[in-house]
Amino acid sequence: MDCYSCDREAVFAGLPPRERIAADEHWRVAHAFGSALPGWLVLLPRRHVTAVGGLTDAEAAGLGSWQVRVSRALEAVTGCAKTYVAQFAEAEGFAHVHFHIVPRAGDHPPELRGPKVFGLLGADAPVPAQQMDELALRLGPLLR
Repeated sequence: MDCYSCDREAVFAGLPPRERIAADEHWRVAHAFGSALPGWLVLLPRRHVTAVGGLTDAEAAGLGSWQVRVSRALEAVTGCAKTYVAQFAEAEGFAHVHFHIVPRAGDHPPELRGPKVFGLLGADAPVPAQQMDELALRLGPLLR
């Protein structure tokens, strides 16, 4: 299977803070890579699933709670005005269901609001690993 999320799950204990911000038996929170926006997080099921309808009842039961808790933690740490939540799982190697939870600051540029925020993925100057780890260490305690 060619699945980035499952490959990372297989080495969970050795992942850097940015890739294991918080987790339970069903879900893991990680900082998105390749994004120019600090705090752009992803919420991933800890087993391989490629469609929301494929979530177990237990996974589904925790999904809403995780989305709200992650949003609240982002608001507390980044001061964002709101969060966006999106799920597509269409990119090659990333068909594993994952929810983007994206902080949107009050002064976020209008041309990058709503779905246009995805213009910040695949950035030439992504958030440095050290900054992602620092954010992870601030967010983690709020999610435990």
